[in-house]
Amino acid sequence: MPKIGSLPNSVVVHPLVLLSAVDHFTRLGTSPTQRVVGVLLGSFKDGVVDVTNSYAVPFEEDAKSSADGSGVFFLDQNYHENMWEMFRKVSAREKIVGWYSSGPKIRPLDSRINELFRQYCANPVFVIIDAQLQEVGLPTKAYVSIEEVLENGQTAHRFQHIPSSIEAMEAEEVGVEHLLRDVRDTNISTLSTQISDKVTSLKSLMARLQEMFEYLQDVSKGALPINHTILSQIQDVFNLLPNLNQERMVKAFNVQTNDNMLVIYLSSLIRSIITLHNLINNKLDFKRSEELADGTAPPPDAKDASKKDNKEKNEKTEKNAKK
Repeated sequence: MPKIGSLPNSVVVHPLVLLSAVDHFTRLGTSPTQRVVGVLLGSFKDGVVDVTNSYAVPFEEDAKSSADGSGVFFLDQNYHENMWEMFRKVSAREKIVGWYSSGPKIRPLDSRINELFRQYCANPVFVIIDAQLQEVGLPTKAYVSIEEVLENGQTAHRFQHIPSSIEAMEAEEVGVEHLLRDVRDTNISTLSTQISDKVTSLKSLMARLQEMFEYLQDVSKGALPINHTILSQIQDVFNLLPNLNQERMVKAFNVQTNDNMLVIYLSSLIRSIITLHNLINNKLDFKRSEELADGTAPPPDAKDASKKDNKEKNEKTEKNAKK
């Protein structure tokens, strides 16, 4: 068993890991109550776990496991060790740094599964990758197991949340951009996409502000202890907010808004005119087809002859005007 080292304080997940976990969940076609489990590979340096790769592991658990984690689960360690042996031959730099689950939340058996992975990693990180994300935000939540002393003097392990982020190397960014370009709906205009992205960003911002509000309320009520680091970071957030009461800022916002609304207005007006033009053409074509069906429409030769006469008359009029 590896020696106990320092605890990780943050986790960086790469897009390849997210795609592999979602593919694992989709291929098994599990129900919302079931989940999948896999191994995370990467490196650990200066308290940061860099997760660059992963692979799935056969896993089953008792759906009726009790709250104390005394249920039954099966994780194929032979399969895991064989896969780890092959991955180690391909990339010796990547080590086992933890494990992932499709969650979407911590379950009673997770503490025992985490202890199982301590055979391969001193302090494994547990990352929940939500393959069916329902709310706005990152699909990852990272945890690390810490030991604490209970009131009866015994020790127990509990999961402590640590920050997680999604980052990509240059090669991964190119692959992700090509992937998004392929799945993008070409029928949706760029303006609609930008508006949708802004709405999603605002929803995410509202969710974060709600979390800050609930935390400050709990601190004021005494439900949570005061953490000066968190309060200092919240104060920094408010200090960095721009001053929107300046006249130049208000004017700039108004000009930008008016310009955007003008473009939208002109676009809507042009689309309306084009639609009206197409409607008139369709009515003329429909009327012409009815006349041909009834036999009341002039023959094509007569129509061409009338056009020729009109052309000759126009030419004579132009010649007389020149004289």
